[in-house]
Amino acid sequence: MDSNSTGRFTLGKQSSLAPDRADDPSVAGDVPPEIDANIRLMYLANEGNLDGILDLLDSGVDVNFTDIDCRTALHVAACQGLADVVELLLNNGAKVDPEDRWGSTPLADAIYYKNHEVIKILEKNGAKLKIAPMHVENAREVPEYEIDPKELDWTNSVGISKGTFRMATWRGIQVAVKTLSGDVITDEDKVRAFRDELALLQQIRHPNVVQFLGAVTQSSPMMIVTEYLPKGDLRHFLKRNGSLKPEIAVKFALDIARGMNYLHEHKPEAIIHRDLEPSNILRDDSGHLKVADFGVSKLLKVADAVGEDRTLMGQDSACRYVAPEVFHDAEYDTKVDVFSFSLILQEMIEGCPPFTDKQDNEISKAYASKERPPFQAPVKFYSYGLKELIEQSWSDNPAERPTFREIIDRLTYIQNRIAHKKRWKISPPKWFRNIETLWKKDQPKPSSLSSSSSRF
Repeated sequence: MDSNSTGRFTLGKQSSLAPDRADDPSVAGDVPPEIDANIRLMYLANEGNLDGILDLLDSGVDVNFTDIDCRTALHVAACQGLADVVELLLNNGAKVDPEDRWGSTPLADAIYYKNHEVIKILEKNGAKLKIAPMHVENAREVPEYEIDPKELDWTNSVGISKGTFRMATWRGIQVAVKTLSGDVITDEDKVRAFRDELALLQQIRHPNVVQFLGAVTQSSPMMIVTEYLPKGDLRHFLKRNGSLKPEIAVKFALDIARGMNYLHEHKPEAIIHRDLEPSNILRDDSGHLKVADFGVSKLLKVADAVGEDRTLMGQDSACRYVAPEVFHDAEYDTKVDVFSFSLILQEMIEGCPPFTDKQDNEISKAYASKERPPFQAPVKFYSYGLKELIEQSWSDNPAERPTFREIIDRLTYIQNRIAHKKRWKISPPKWFRNIETLWKKDQPKPSSLSSSSSRF
């Protein structure tokens, strides 16, 4: 039969991208006896009539018939959430990814109407989402930061930073690209986290925070594009170098503290990172550090909604840096980042991650019982109040932890003391050299001393 009938199927849920779609399900009626057999297939798919569908297919009706809106029976079954019809159509040669006149596929329709069983069947059969969850219908609504994915050159691309980012080239410069993979595109929590990260990145601009460049939101997979820092993250740097000299550790700590202070003093709401750990801290060409990866960050005003986000956190070694209150039902604030910072600072001096003798799943219990990683480096490495700063920053009581503004002041003092001591060892300060010069001038000449001594 002719698969290009001019008929239109209008009963039931419509395309997820149709401007006049009816979001409420319609009640299926009897199949009109006078309609074309191809359109009849659409009605039967809407009703879930398996026997009727098989009869039509046996009579020669094209399983991939499209109406004037380019919709197929698979589109209809996906909208209605009829998993058995979807399987029947696929088993009889239905194309898994046909696009209707608005560009929507059966998978996109199933996702829109939250038909999870249908989503699994379609993905199992190779369906790929072409329309991103953040797709807008009006071109004027496309965000100004939108990047055409065709402009991203993946030649010689390599994975960077925990495997969540890859290096690419965009408009002649190297960039880091974070991709929301296809297997999580239907996870509403992860899509929401992606949206939140985008919203935050647009507001952030600081020398110690990785710079946001743009994003891909109108096609799948969705991506976030940031500046590329070829020197890698602090995790790999510490693995390669081990324990750092106190002056280097303090210099790095100041970079982190300045970036975090900017986030915490962000107006009108503070930004809580919530995932501050060495893999999320990158090194630039000058050797300075920048805070990165805001995938689980939150504005302070919504940070008390911890229940919905807990599944996004603490699933790997990153849990070693998470404050104990994050794992409780209590509200928390910016001080969770201060706790994480204290552990990073200690790790830079000790040369090893917190609690290397414990499994990941034991860490939260240790912190909850007020246990903290031991200080094993020489005492001189923690001089000028550095140890006390770390201990106060990982206090069990968040209110006792200092702010990053206070941390910057104390680290600056420690840095100056270390530099002063280092200069003293290399060359005495100018005031000492002046005194030494005056003292030498006041001493008798050697000839006078010898003549004096001869008189005695």
